[in-house]
Amino acid sequence: MSAQQRFFIELAYDGTNYHGWQIQQNAVSVQEVLNKALSTILREPIETLGCGRTDAGVHAKEFFAHFDAEKLMADGAWSIEHKNLIRGLNSILPQDIAIKRIFPVAADAHARFDATLRSYEYHIHFNKDPFKNGHSWLLRDEPDIVLMNQAAAIIKEYTDFSCFSKSNTQVKTNNCKIAKAEWVKTDDGIVFHISADRFLRNMVRAIVGTLLAVGKNEIKPYEVRTIIESKNRSNAGVSVPACGLYLTEIKYPYIP
Repeated sequence: MSAQQRFFIELAYDGTNYHGWQIQQNAVSVQEVLNKALSTILREPIETLGCGRTDAGVHAKEFFAHFDAEKLMADGAWSIEHKNLIRGLNSILPQDIAIKRIFPVAADAHARFDATLRSYEYHIHFNKDPFKNGHSWLLRDEPDIVLMNQAAAIIKEYTDFSCFSKSNTQVKTNNCKIAKAEWVKTDDGIVFHISADRFLRNMVRAIVGTLLAVGKNEIKPYEVRTIIESKNRSNAGVSVPACGLYLTEIKYPYIP
């Protein structure tokens, strides 16, 4: 029997039709569809492990997963020509999932635990646009972006984000190191950019909901401190819809 080789696969997907990345018992997930496609092309059972889990309806411009395979590479040579492998996978995958590349990595490389930085964007638009439906959140009134950026700067001062996390998530810590949190105006809306070493479940959508409360003058920017220090999810803002959220970048120390 040939030895297994570990591979990273980079993909992008529109999450509208999926119940998130992770396999679910009673709903279709991106991971389930990808596993089936890889198993079909490689003619061996393949199980992927993703860099994280996105909620139902959340999109990914960049997503990494790893998997082990016996038949894909032998003695440093691809058993299937690389461009044909990518083309073959994309031909049997639905239109809302696209494979960008597959490459061999060390046997202990881990898509989730080795990631050093993750980045998200949240998109909001203010004028009804059928082409943005499902891919951006429509708001009627434009919030105060200056106030929201003042509050976003305060968030960067903290590391414990229990107030923005779903309860009972079974994680060891609610600490995250946020490297960037900023709202930017676009031609037809605003986009929230946030980067951190890790994120808690529902964290970005809860942060956006809280910052929008600031932008609507429902709370003052300084009150965000009280919310974070309370470590209580009920004190933070509502969780905004998934349609506007995109995972945009994952960084690893060994991937250029």
